Amino acid sequence: MAYSYKGSISFGFVYIPVTLHSTIKSNDIGFNMIDKKTMSRVKYKKTCADCDGREVKQEDIVKGFEYEDGKYVIFEERDFNKIKSKKDKNITIEKFVNLSEVDPLYFDKPYYVVPTGAEKAFAVLLQAMEDESKAAVAKTVLGTKETLILIRAKDGQMLLNTLFFDEEVTKNPAKEITEKPNAAELKMAKAIIEGMSGKFKPEEYKDEYRKKVQDAIERKIAGKEIVAPKDGKTATVTNLMEALTKSLELAQKPKTKKTLPKKTAERKKA
Repeated sequence: MAYSYKGSISFGFVYIPVTLHSTIKSNDIGFNMIDKKTMSRVKYKKTCADCDGREVKQEDIVKGFEYEDGKYVIFEERDFNKIKSKKDKNITIEKFVNLSEVDPLYFDKPYYVVPTGAEKAFAVLLQAMEDESKAAVAKTVLGTKETLILIRAKDGQMLLNTLFFDEEVTKNPAKEITEKPNAAELKMAKAIIEGMSGKFKPEEYKDEYRKKVQDAIERKIAGKEIVAPKDGKTATVTNLMEALTKSLELAQKPKTKKTLPKKTAERKKA
């Protein structure tokens, strides 16, 4: 399995060689950009301001920092590696914290942490973190960017999330809310929350829109028109208390289980 990073996790004088593996795979349906007149694919080529339209090959592209108008200093990969210290090349744990203290707002990309050596040290760190319900805050340089990291233990697995720095998180543009709920409205809202509460089971949630797109593609291939679904009428409620009451009634309705057709059910019993 391909890895995204190869290095070490270090805390104190302990070094654990690891690789990071992405926990997420893309499930997007790919569409190409097409010229509707010729029905051919639209392609993009890399060129430059002084190339007269000539395409620039990938091996001729380097990174440059503009320090004055039109003047650049060139940085190659070896230049970035020269300025990395040993600490920069490792994932260095700086502090252990309670996971509940880290706002999910700061979470970026998730990875599995896989040891490539020092498995006893890995097991000790993993078990200790899980027993103490602690997560580790660390830093490293990934590529050319220093990255804040959170390492956590769950169900015998070590997981890692890159984090956004505080300066990268923008302020909430929402204005201060001056409205205050009354006791009856608050009680009703809490009852709705209670009625709709349950355990989070990710396997229960499917990408339904993706299935609709796939079906639409099949219809197009077969030369059929896409049929828009008929949405039921939504009642408009302008009074907050009435809306809360109707929402509570909906939340308290017993969930109907899907029943199999009689013949199917009989076959399953057999």
